[in-house]
Amino acid sequence: MACVFRRSIACQLSRVLDLPPENLIKSISAVPVSKKEEVADFQLSVDSLLENNNDHLRPDIQVQAKRLAEKLRCDTVVSEISTGEGTVNFKINRELLTKTVLQQVIEDGSKYGLKSELFSSLPQKKIVVEFSSPNVAKKFHVGHLRSTIIGNFIANLKEALGHQVTRINYLGDWGMQFGLLGTGFQLFGYEEKLQSNPLQHLFEVYVQVNKEAADNKSVAESAREFSQRLEMGDTQALSLWQKFRDLSIEEYIRIYKRLGIYFDEYSGESFYREKSQDVLKLLDSKGLLLKTIKGTAVVDLSGNGDLSSACTVMRSDGTSLYATRDLAAAIDRMDKYNFDTMIYVTDKGQQKHFQQVFQMLKIMGYDWAERCQHVPFGVVQGMKTRRGNVTFLEDVLNEIQLRMLQNMASIKTTKELENPQETAERVGLAALIIQDFRGLLLSDYQFSWDRVFQSRGDTGVFLQYTHARLHSLEETFGCGYLNDFNTACLQEPQSVSVLQHLLRFDEVLYRSSLDLQPRHIVSYLLTLSHLAAVAHKTLQIKNSPPEVAGARLHLFKAVRSVLANGMKLLGITPLFLLAGWM
Repeated sequence: MACVFRRSIACQLSRVLDLPPENLIKSISAVPVSKKEEVADFQLSVDSLLENNNDHLRPDIQVQAKRLAEKLRCDTVVSEISTGEGTVNFKINRELLTKTVLQQVIEDGSKYGLKSELFSSLPQKKIVVEFSSPNVAKKFHVGHLRSTIIGNFIANLKEALGHQVTRINYLGDWGMQFGLLGTGFQLFGYEEKLQSNPLQHLFEVYVQVNKEAADNKSVAESAREFSQRLEMGDTQALSLWQKFRDLSIEEYIRIYKRLGIYFDEYSGESFYREKSQDVLKLLDSKGLLLKTIKGTAVVDLSGNGDLSSACTVMRSDGTSLYATRDLAAAIDRMDKYNFDTMIYVTDKGQQKHFQQVFQMLKIMGYDWAERCQHVPFGVVQGMKTRRGNVTFLEDVLNEIQLRMLQNMASIKTTKELENPQETAERVGLAALIIQDFRGLLLSDYQFSWDRVFQSRGDTGVFLQYTHARLHSLEETFGCGYLNDFNTACLQEPQSVSVLQHLLRFDEVLYRSSLDLQPRHIVSYLLTLSHLAAVAHKTLQIKNSPPEVAGARLHLFKAVRSVLANGMKLLGITPLFLLAGWM
């Protein structure tokens, strides 16, 4: 792995610079593969070594790089030393590079890249990730898809790095919308429809009662009364609410199963309806609760009495709000999990909300508020099915499956698949996830069905196809070749490019671990797939001498292993049989 070479280079630099090797490790990075020319394997940024680095020192960086390079010597690990723009470049002994990388990939398996020195000083932590969080009694809206797949990625990555992760689905199962829904069901609901297609019927009821409440003050008043009855623990109101909640969770679990996602805990705002009253008492006892003319209660976040930045925590009727329940949930989770970090994954429209929640926790005296983090994301635009505007996630999943099945059916060379529906859905999900993860999470992006299903280019379909094709090589040529290999048989430019790219995997994982952005891993896997496609065309296994065929098969097996590792982190299940219909 890269850390073996990075450590060797750092030790030699240490002797010249009189610095501990540990101080140099993170300044030495693997060089990205170039299509135009063969590049060095590692580079040291001289810039990163200069203390008090001011702009007027920049003209000297090139001179510093050359002076440093002249003091260094090639050895059994480094075969060539050169300089670039402010860098010292190191080329690794080619046969050592080949042997070390391939052996490490095979030996480490799913842990390849995670055992790197880059993570050696990383303490194991207790991490809570709250994500997905759909609204109960409503069908799973497509707007919650991003929170679901992003939260799953973050949880996967943290778990892979050895942290103890708790995945929480914090359901929107309390509040004024249940006043509307309870009233709406009493006016427009049918028990038969509720049992046959619960969430579709509840959605229709919710839309209808919203229209009525806008035009009819008595309906709006009935909704407020129903909401108050819930808050006061009215048995009949709670019974109806519980039925809506149970039916909703059943539906969500079925959809999460299709997505390949699980949770350790299903929580919800309802869990904190009583504890939120304790929060209000605590705020009041600390002198932080201010009553307004309207009868609501707010917390002043300005520190100077400017209520324009205050956060409302109680309605005029004494009932709690979303922010109050989030405060109660955070306090409860610290008591329950004693977390080192808690991550909330929601759309960027809630940035202000979480800033206020974290600030209130802090002024309440909870120093651990600094351990709370909000990961915001942008909006998906233009996601429509052939029937029109998409509202529900299940419509998208069904559309994905349908389109992939049609693609498969249109290819005459289609192989017989055991479960074409499941295969189609997994390829489609990979396509959806890769399109979503390619850019900055905070950015909005334009959804495109055509781009999603391209089998060539930077798509999830291409990743699945590459993985399946590489697996078919192992199936076709058997494991007899995989006992040992001759490193001298993998010195072609295409082989070296693949090996160089495999070297970089730990750095890519490290970058994603720092900023929680999946795009680094996505970009890496797409490049790896393109390099593998080029190598597959030029490095034939069939009709090659056994020694050459064996070495090449080792290379392709390593690529497939790393590709699978990265895909799983992203929440994609790699497929083994696809080749033939793409």
